[in-house]
Amino acid sequence: MKKIVLTLTLLAALSVACFAQCDKPVVLNSSKTDHIDPAGALIRTEDEAVVIEISKTEVNVAVNGEHKITALIKSNACNWSMPFKEGKTVIHGVAQRDGQDKPVTLTLEGKDGKVTLVFQMDETPDDRVRVAIDKFAEKT
Repeated sequence: MKKIVLTLTLLAALSVACFAQCDKPVVLNSSKTDHIDPAGALIRTEDEAVVIEISKTEVNVAVNGEHKITALIKSNACNWSMPFKEGKTVIHGVAQRDGQDKPVTLTLEGKDGKVTLVFQMDETPDDRVRVAIDKFAEKT
């Protein structure tokens, strides 16, 4: 009986930690941007400082200290078994580009302890950007 209670307690704690990760604003940092095709094949790589801030309502991306894009979040599916190590978040949103609203999809995925984010403008699926996350932190 004690083992069952302990197991349930650990599962509950892990669930709370995973939910907390999905519910809190975070800042992700990367030092390299990969432009990839729909199959994930590398087109080109750029060394640049990327900062991605994700809140409940929006995603802000800055490259080399210059604000590049803001996307308003329309939906967010978050499922992590180990926060920022194993799991996935898919964010669907709308970004302003050339004075028009453009649908975007961001996929944040952790696999084998490595976290990557893929950014894609939905109307131009052939042009995707992937960043390997070097550092992440809760935004305070």
